[in-house]
Amino acid sequence: MATTTLRLYSFNYTEARTYLAALLFVAGNIMLPQIFHLVPKGGMMWLPIYFFTLVGAYKYGWKVGLLTALLSPVVNSLLFGMPAPAVVPAIMMKSSLLAIAAGYAAWRWQKATLLLFAAVVLAYQAVGTLGEWLLTGSLQVALQDFRIGIPGMLLQIIGGWLVVTRLLRR
Repeated sequence: MATTTLRLYSFNYTEARTYLAALLFVAGNIMLPQIFHLVPKGGMMWLPIYFFTLVGAYKYGWKVGLLTALLSPVVNSLLFGMPAPAVVPAIMMKSSLLAIAAGYAAWRWQKATLLLFAAVVLAYQAVGTLGEWLLTGSLQVALQDFRIGIPGMLLQIIGGWLVVTRLLRR
C-alpha cells in the first residue's frame, strides 16, 4: 500500500494565518448548513455545522478549530436564525469539544485515519451528550444526535477524513 505525505499543523493565536484559516472554516460552516437546511430536518440529521470545525481543528490545530467552533453557531444564528438562540450554547459546547478532540488526536498520532476520525466524533458526541443533558435537563434532547444524527456523524468521519487526506494534503 502506498503512503502519502500528510502535513498537520498547529497554528498559534499570534499568527494571522490562524484567523484567516478560522474565517475560511467559519464560512464553510455557514454555507454547508444552508445547503442541508433545504431538506426538512437536514440540519438535525446531517449536523453540518460541525464539519469544518472538525476539518480545521484536525488539519490546522485546536486553536483554529476552537475559533471556528465558537464563531460558527453565533454567526449562523445571527444571520439566519439557525441554530435557534436557545440551542447555541449546546452547539458551541459540542463544537468546542470537537475542536479539542480533533486537535489532540492530530497532534498525538500525527496521522489521519478513519479510525481516528471515528474516535474523535464518538468522543465529542459522547461527552457533548452528557454536557447537553446538563444544560437542557432533558436526556431525550441530549440524545438527539444519536437518534437522528447518525448520517451526519458518518459524514464527519468519512467526509472529514477525505477532505483532510485528499484535498488539504499539503
